[in-house]
Amino acid sequence: MRLFTIGFTKKSAEGFFTKLSEGGARRVVDVRLNNVSQLAGFAKRQDLEYFLRELCGIDYVHLPELAPTKEMLDGYKKHKGGWEKYESEFLALMHMRRIEQTVPEDVLADGCLLCSEDKPHHCHRRLVAEYLQETRGDIEIVHLV
Repeated sequence: MRLFTIGFTKKSAEGFFTKLSEGGARRVVDVRLNNVSQLAGFAKRQDLEYFLRELCGIDYVHLPELAPTKEMLDGYKKHKGGWEKYESEFLALMHMRRIEQTVPEDVLADGCLLCSEDKPHHCHRRLVAEYLQETRGDIEIVHLV
């Protein structure tokens, strides 16, 4: 099974939707805690869902259970906590939420995890994808950058 990831920061709408269309994703799985972000107008929930459907024929689903808690985000971003601490806490949260058992395979198969970060290196979408790959074993991760 393929699982894609993508971030929308530093991408034009054209570049973002082209990468999704050409990449082969069948649905976007929004893993943001806040999906009404002001970072990019096309990435707000209602607009994004419309553009994905109309421009790409791609479904949209928001799964906040794949997002960090507000406290985790604040600790990492606002209080300058280290990546290692954030990663450890986030992976423990995914384990506690048992996402490998609760997220349906049909949502993941050819799905694309969406977050804001431009690159996957320091983004929780990569951690979700790798956690699922490790716990399920049948996932090929493709980062659309």
